[in-house]
Amino acid sequence: MMRSLFSGVSGLKTHQTRMDVIGNNIANVNTTAYKSSSMVFSDMISQTTQKASGPNAATGTGGINAKQIGLGVKAGAINTYISGQGTAQSTNNPFDIMINGSSFFVVSNGSENFFTRDGSFYVDAAGNLAMTSNGYNVMGWKVDPDTMKIKPDTVSALRIMDATNMTYPPEATTKAQVTGVIDKNDTSLTSSTGKYVSLSFYDSLGYSYTAKLAIKQSSNENEYSVELAKLTDAYGKDIDVSGVKFGSTSSQKVNNTVKLDTTAYKWNGTELQNAVGGSKVFDLAELFDAAATVDDPKLADTDEGKAALAALAKAYGYEGSEKEFMNLTVTLTNDATSGTNFQSGTYSVQQLFYNQLKGLQPSFSTPDGAYTEDIENFSLTSFDTSGRVFEGATIVYNPDNGTFSGVNGMPNQTSITLALKDASGNFEDISIDFSKTTMYDKKGTSTLEATSGDAGGLGAGRKSGEMTGVSIQTNGMIYATYDNGMTKLLGQIAVARFANVSGLEKAGDNLYSATLNSGEFDGVGVDITANGDKMSPGQLEMSNVDLSQEFTEMITTQRGFQANSRIITVSDTLLEELTNLKR
Repeated sequence: MMRSLFSGVSGLKTHQTRMDVIGNNIANVNTTAYKSSSMVFSDMISQTTQKASGPNAATGTGGINAKQIGLGVKAGAINTYISGQGTAQSTNNPFDIMINGSSFFVVSNGSENFFTRDGSFYVDAAGNLAMTSNGYNVMGWKVDPDTMKIKPDTVSALRIMDATNMTYPPEATTKAQVTGVIDKNDTSLTSSTGKYVSLSFYDSLGYSYTAKLAIKQSSNENEYSVELAKLTDAYGKDIDVSGVKFGSTSSQKVNNTVKLDTTAYKWNGTELQNAVGGSKVFDLAELFDAAATVDDPKLADTDEGKAALAALAKAYGYEGSEKEFMNLTVTLTNDATSGTNFQSGTYSVQQLFYNQLKGLQPSFSTPDGAYTEDIENFSLTSFDTSGRVFEGATIVYNPDNGTFSGVNGMPNQTSITLALKDASGNFEDISIDFSKTTMYDKKGTSTLEATSGDAGGLGAGRKSGEMTGVSIQTNGMIYATYDNGMTKLLGQIAVARFANVSGLEKAGDNLYSATLNSGEFDGVGVDITANGDKMSPGQLEMSNVDLSQEFTEMITTQRGFQANSRIITVSDTLLEELTNLKR
């Protein structure tokens, strides 16, 4: 009789425990990423009053089963339905993240790692990504500063909004391109100002400027000079630069060969001073001192707006006297109809031009727009009245089909280099590609456009950028966006996976701790995409509590509790009858 009472009591306690589990599930129906639990009943030990016996062949009797009386019920297990995915709740908060799959976020209180499915995060005052409920830091991987790629290593707090990430450094423009059509009948090309093309670019500090390039037609209709007409800042203020160069400065080596067809030619460079009597005269100054050593003269001061050129030369195989060589004069005729014929040959004088402001190498052109050379480039530098260098380059088109054919007579060269220098030295050389331009009839109107950057957008330069937002990708990568159009990788959220997720132990605040039965966390974590899981930014995982299931179980639990209480009532009645027997 007493056994039934104790069985009833155990039944009451066990059903009360089950009701506690159900009540906790219902209470957390709106808890972010809560995982419902369920209880499994298990019977308690049974009292054996008679053991089982087998069949007896001698007596011809069969076996007898054991006689056992159960002593009640207990909670066999309380399981957490962790693998059940909760439904998604849209929040439009970029720092709210839902995990699709069985992975867990790794968070830390500074001394211990915990695991959670609650992706309600925010950025704290220190710039760390943290949980909104308890402030625990979200753990992940940082960016390798050398490769600017994620470096999977021991997880650490993701400080995504420190001072270094709030701005994006500027970059000077190094590449540009001019596209469009040149019409040789465009009158602006033959005007004194030329056809203007504006190029916007940045210096190394992120300040923006506009270079106005003047394109002018030369005497040959398929050749056009490119010069810098004006340079202004973002506010339209003229910028004074110390030097402007198109191309590069170098020297002509000793014994190099200059090959020109025996025909008239024209000089496309800029002379140091105006031609006299229809000729351009370049004098080689005295090159040797009294000891017959080679002088190393520098660029001399200008006089009355003219620039003097000192050249360094060394003679090889020269048979004349030193005096005759020191007074050597080179005269180039300016009139193509009565030009001097040059045969191919070897020149034994090395010309080297010294200046602090480099300029353009001039070019030779035969009447058909082409020439052959076997020398390295050399330069002549011209100055304005302020001592500044202003030189241009020549772009050439094929007169037969209007296609671009080269720069400065070089068929393999597609770009010219614009080199600017100001007092602060913040400009970078800009390589301007003209290969996408063509020359054909467009009813007397040229349509040219200059844009910074190459065809792939590289080298365009940029201003300094301020952070405008942060986005988190499905693989946990965190990117910052800036108002200069750039993006930057800030880190990656790492996740943890366990062999037995049901073996995790609840630690409160939607946290779990690893146990011996769940498997240990290795401290590094994994990429969430490695096992097919993904993150859904702007969403939170709701609880996976099924209210219909909980209410059903609550009814059965209630009935079970009532039935067990009836056991006690009936047993009490029987005991009462037993005690009344002595009356």
